Amino acid sequence: MAQKRDYYEVLGISKSASEEEIKKAYRRIAIKYHPDRNPGDKKAEEMFKEAAEAYNVLHDPQKRQRYDSFGFSSPFGGEGGFDDFGATSMNMDDIFSMFGDIFGGRGFGGFGGGAGGARRKQQHRGSDLRLKVKLTLEEINTGVTKKFKVRKDIPCQHCQGSGAEPGSDREQCATCHGSGVITHTTQSIFGMMQTQGVCPTCSGEGTIIKNKCQHCGGTGVVKGEEVVEINIPAGVAEGMVVNVPGKGNAGQRNGVSGDIQVFIEEENDTFIRDGNDIIYNLLLDFPTAVLGGEVEIPTIEGSKLRIKIENGTQPGKTLRLRGKGLPAVQGYGSGKGDLVVNISVYVPKTLSREEKEAIQKFQQSDNFKGDRQTRDTIFQRFKNYFS
Repeated sequence: MAQKRDYYEVLGISKSASEEEIKKAYRRIAIKYHPDRNPGDKKAEEMFKEAAEAYNVLHDPQKRQRYDSFGFSSPFGGEGGFDDFGATSMNMDDIFSMFGDIFGGRGFGGFGGGAGGARRKQQHRGSDLRLKVKLTLEEINTGVTKKFKVRKDIPCQHCQGSGAEPGSDREQCATCHGSGVITHTTQSIFGMMQTQGVCPTCSGEGTIIKNKCQHCGGTGVVKGEEVVEINIPAGVAEGMVVNVPGKGNAGQRNGVSGDIQVFIEEENDTFIRDGNDIIYNLLLDFPTAVLGGEVEIPTIEGSKLRIKIENGTQPGKTLRLRGKGLPAVQGYGSGKGDLVVNISVYVPKTLSREEKEAIQKFQQSDNFKGDRQTRDTIFQRFKNYFS
């Protein structure tokens, strides 16, 4: 398989190009290599497809952001990957339809529609659904499969989604003669101009229903419920969106189903997340800070981990446990993050008489008076942590 060219290179634009610049660049290339102008030229057809693929990604802010971050394999497009942003699965009808939606008709100038003027008949697409899911860090660490009972549009069982009563045939639209489009020819200063639009009689389907289904009223869809399984990869973060294609509302009259967009939220009261690192604030008692010892800290796996505290541990000291953090999403990154333990020391507000007397004795000892070097070290640790 030939290696893909960078989408910005394909359109001849910079990575900082505006939406309007992207659109103009695509229009220029698409018109140059349009099949109507290059009949039988396979190389021109490939250039036409390549430009459409690049535009399909770069004109969409979310797809563009993922492409800029991850290249040709975004991890959030579908349950098993993004299929190159969904662009390579576009057929010529999809591309011609996109071209027409952007520039007004499948043809341009005095050109009619490509491939003999035929146009793909309109296929209704169901709307997308949005869900929110709260995940614990334990679930984020391993990835998780969630099940949702979703209320949505589903195909009508009575008419099998066709919109027509069983045994009733659809008839060819008399307005567009089954093409799904109507062509308008107008005179302009540039000569005769042809534009195509969706047939208003059949809404672009090419056929009409004479005997509509009594259950769905001819739409082919009814309200229902479906249990949907959603695979969420390990390493996702708050605000990310996992797209599940084909599980949204069903399209009318056996059209294309929409998608489900799953918005990720984190449920966590124990740690602070910093990218793939996690931070745990450990509050030590004063004797352990002075004498040293072992303490238990929680982990994202839900277990406990014993760590050693050196004697004379100062407030602000951090311990870094390599590889105890979160993984990168679907392997994008260098391994797992770390568990960072940020140590502070608890100072009691109230003391018994005996405790107060003991502390007062310690107060007289030079060993309990911090020198300048110790104070500078503590300050530098805090400065390094927040810089």
